[in-house]
Amino acid sequence: MHLQRPVNEGFLILDYGSQYTLLIARRLREIGVYAEIIDGSRQTAPSDEFHYHGIILSGGPDTVGEEGARSLPSWVAQSDKPILGICYGMQLMAEASGGKLRSGQQREYGKSHLSFDWKDLPKYAETLKSLPKDQIVWMSHGDDVEAPDSSFATLAYTDDKVVGVIAHREKPWIGLQFHPEVQHTEYGEELLKAFVFDICKAPRNWDSSQMLDSSIERIRQNVGKGKVLMAVSGGVDSTVAAVLLTRALGASQVHAIFVDHGLLRKDEAKWVQEQFASMGVQLTTLDQKKEFYSELDGITDPEQKRKIIGRKFIEAFEAFAKGKKEFTHLGQGTLYPDVIESAGHGAGAKVIKSHHNVGGLPEKLALELVEPFRYLFKDEVRTIGRALGIPALLVDRHPFPGPGLAVRIIGAITEEKVRVLQEADAIFIRHLHDSGFYSQVWQAFAVLLPVKSVGVMGDNRTYQEVCALRAVTASDGMTAGVGDLPISFLVNVGNEIVRKVNGINRVVYDVTTKPPATIEWE
Repeated sequence: MHLQRPVNEGFLILDYGSQYTLLIARRLREIGVYAEIIDGSRQTAPSDEFHYHGIILSGGPDTVGEEGARSLPSWVAQSDKPILGICYGMQLMAEASGGKLRSGQQREYGKSHLSFDWKDLPKYAETLKSLPKDQIVWMSHGDDVEAPDSSFATLAYTDDKVVGVIAHREKPWIGLQFHPEVQHTEYGEELLKAFVFDICKAPRNWDSSQMLDSSIERIRQNVGKGKVLMAVSGGVDSTVAAVLLTRALGASQVHAIFVDHGLLRKDEAKWVQEQFASMGVQLTTLDQKKEFYSELDGITDPEQKRKIIGRKFIEAFEAFAKGKKEFTHLGQGTLYPDVIESAGHGAGAKVIKSHHNVGGLPEKLALELVEPFRYLFKDEVRTIGRALGIPALLVDRHPFPGPGLAVRIIGAITEEKVRVLQEADAIFIRHLHDSGFYSQVWQAFAVLLPVKSVGVMGDNRTYQEVCALRAVTASDGMTAGVGDLPISFLVNVGNEIVRKVNGINRVVYDVTTKPPATIEWE
């Protein structure tokens, strides 16, 4: 049984495949209202268990009208709720009302200038007049609305004469060709607030800083007198979940399991054990290094690595739990982005990489699933962690992948390669902490490449491997920029790695954003 949603009212976001869909939900929560994402092709309205004040249609990669493109569900078109269509969502609104669309004639990517004209502004949207008539907005489209139906008023154009904002003359339907959810749109937050509070008349009902008590109460209701087997990795999500479950149920009802697969950062297993002991969480570490190394021997494909590691995790948990009938629940630190990405909502959505979890265990072990953060984003989990009094050293840790260094060693994995990467990575992370840059980037790590290069050390020729350093800025990892680390800092890190890590004679820095790259290399 999953924990029920934190609140039972808010906004529905229909996902049509935009890379920014999750960002829309985050922005709404940041301004004080709860939001959930559902598949844009869903043909039935959600049950009455969730009361929604408005509907938001996300952007997406499709062309309206093409075979296979998602359309506006009839329950949405017939709804009496206010609707905000963004990019592809606006095009769906216009097309459903008989408007004329065009494809590929006026593409816009990046910042654009938008000019409003209020002469046909519907009465329900008068709050928009408080916004500047000229704004900078963020565009990302190949298709656009050439001419909306007469039932819509055109409120704004870009300098390229693209229809930027439309509003239905009677129904509270507003379409934006640009993305108000991204930070590059000057008055995006104000636009969202106008829709949420002035047009939808929604109450403020979300404050992640006040969620601790309600989270504890939901856990107690769901688990009762049961006992939780909690999967932990040492990362933020599972650590906060384990502490939260222990706070809610007591240490005797929660048993955290930490699998040491030999692919962790330097001295990570010992560090995790010390931290959990200091927080009063019951923890058992399973030493599975030999088993994992044996299964991964000679494996180079990243997806195969992930699947092997996921399977081995399940086997390790099964072996530990076998015969222990006292456990009734399996705990996981699953986040909302994990749920949405795994569901593959987006039109034309592709599997970029498998999510690492212990999927399959609840059925195998006959356990109910408890995921206290299933509806939360990482920053909201961190807020709960701080409220629990978890040290910043843990709460503010960078994300670390479940498969660990297996996806940071490109190619086959050996114990020696793991040792080399651990040493290089430890130097990089230490320098980030010492310089104050650790908190300025969202994630940072070292990667060992399957490339050797010629070098000179002490007048001797070397032929050793290349290490890549990666640091990114992000809010939730859905998109990421390059960490702007000073070249002098990188030179110092590179020099120390080459001097102290036997096996590496060259260090490079990754300057690729996401997209087009992923954050991890595999």
